[in-house]
Amino acid sequence: MNDYRPEATTASVLVVDDEPYILDLLGSGLRLNGFEVYSAEDGAEALAMAAMHSPDIVVLDVMLPDIDGFAVAQQLPGVGCDAPILFLTARDTVEDRITGLTVGGDDYVSKPFSIEEVAARLRSILRRTSPGNDLARLCYADLILDAAAHRVWRDRTPISLSPTEFDLLRYLMENAEKVLSRKQILENVWGSGERRSSRVVETFISRLRQKIDAEGVPLLHTTRGVGYVLRGSSRTS
Repeated sequence: MNDYRPEATTASVLVVDDEPYILDLLGSGLRLNGFEVYSAEDGAEALAMAAMHSPDIVVLDVMLPDIDGFAVAQQLPGVGCDAPILFLTARDTVEDRITGLTVGGDDYVSKPFSIEEVAARLRSILRRTSPGNDLARLCYADLILDAAAHRVWRDRTPISLSPTEFDLLRYLMENAEKVLSRKQILENVWGSGERRSSRVVETFISRLRQKIDAEGVPLLHTTRGVGYVLRGSSRTS
């Protein structure tokens, strides 16, 4: 036996999108990632659901049939919901991003997207906005990291990591789908006060890749001249 246990629910999320396919996809995918999921198809229903369930976080499409997501975000505090917001939309201009952040958004994911990316962004936002809420498990594709138990599984098979490898993987999973520079990794894994060569990062990335990508679809990728990214291949529009 691998001593693998399914992830317990860690947080509730309200998903707002007018496309039934997207609602179903995000609902099933986020439940598999341990979230309790509520759904709404328009702005009015979103405000009603937010008032009723007080979700921990909101995934909010910008282009809704009644009022747009930016207006919904501004009205959420009025119904007693101060949850952080992840905007999800096909509108990906700089102006849209600025507007989203101005009205209270905490992050922005563009369509097409991957379920793993959305789940990772949600966990990252919750960790950032709720310091006392330590989401003990991170999931990306078939990779699971249990921070409390200090254990890692890939496709239900346990993986043994050193403390530094564990911290590196945790940072990559918290920022899944984002390309991280060597400098960012050094500062966040080893600390800004530590003076280390970027070769240290390369060495540990290589060790980590050998362990987590030994079998199955490769998840840890190098973006030449930029840095490293944890990324799968499944995406949806």
